[in-house]
Amino acid sequence: MSRSRIADLSLLLVALMWGCTFLIVQHAVRVLPPLAFNSIRFTGAALLLALITAVFYRHEWKQLSWRMVLHALLLGLFLFMGYGLQTMGLLYTSTSNTGFITGLSVVIVPFLSLALLKHSISRYTWLSAAIAVAGLYLLTFTGSAFSLGLGDSLVLLCAVAFALQIAYTGVYAPRYPALPLATLQLAVVGLLSIVASLIFDGSVPLLQSRELVREPDVLWALLISIGPTSAFAFWIQTACQKYTTPSRVAIIYAMEPVFAAFTGLVFGGEKLGLSAGLGCLLILAAMLTAELSPAPDKDGSSEEDAVPLASSDG
Repeated sequence: MSRSRIADLSLLLVALMWGCTFLIVQHAVRVLPPLAFNSIRFTGAALLLALITAVFYRHEWKQLSWRMVLHALLLGLFLFMGYGLQTMGLLYTSTSNTGFITGLSVVIVPFLSLALLKHSISRYTWLSAAIAVAGLYLLTFTGSAFSLGLGDSLVLLCAVAFALQIAYTGVYAPRYPALPLATLQLAVVGLLSIVASLIFDGSVPLLQSRELVREPDVLWALLISIGPTSAFAFWIQTACQKYTTPSRVAIIYAMEPVFAAFTGLVFGGEKLGLSAGLGCLLILAAMLTAELSPAPDKDGSSEEDAVPLASSDG
């Protein structure tokens, strides 16, 4: 199996972890506010990766440079904006709108790759993106109609931020060792989340976090979020984007709401209607269509979906 296929399967595992733990995190943020939760989540994930690097990959810290720090800062800023704008948007719009608009990053990433990073996009990618958007609509708007408002605009900016994080990870990942880059990126998200939590929620949630993390829902969610769905997930993404394209990553990540839907069906007592089921099948078809395109080589390029390394340093 080629490294590009292994990378795609690894990223599918990330989408699986995110989707299957959505319900757990949703319960936790009812006790600990989202910004305070993210403060602990991403700071803990950064410390975990720093410890792993120090113990097992100490030589990779020798490659640390100011340019790597700046690029990690940019990636971390995009990631923080994605989570922050999504949280703010949820205050003014429905979860259905949020899920669909966030998923639009599957279309935004190819445009960013083409416009900003000069990545050529194959016909398979455009077809996959269109199928994925149709599937996302059916999955998230079962029995309801799509409407736009203030919250939707915030979530659209969130989708752009997530798309930028995916696109620029495709540029920076081949330049640096994955562990330090992922560690620094998550540290930025953690620090910015602390500042945002203090500004918008005040000091009370963070001061009470020691007591709140003892709550079973919060403790369990943090253990999963710090390790598998943050530290290891973004380590995997950073490492794998050396061998696949940003557009494929976005299409694979569109599977997250599918896994979330099935988790809610099995463990949350939720119902999956015919329309939502068809949406799940369309998203799966989109991912399989993307996999039909010629596999990228080790630098992420292929005959039909070439992604030459951009000359911009961000």
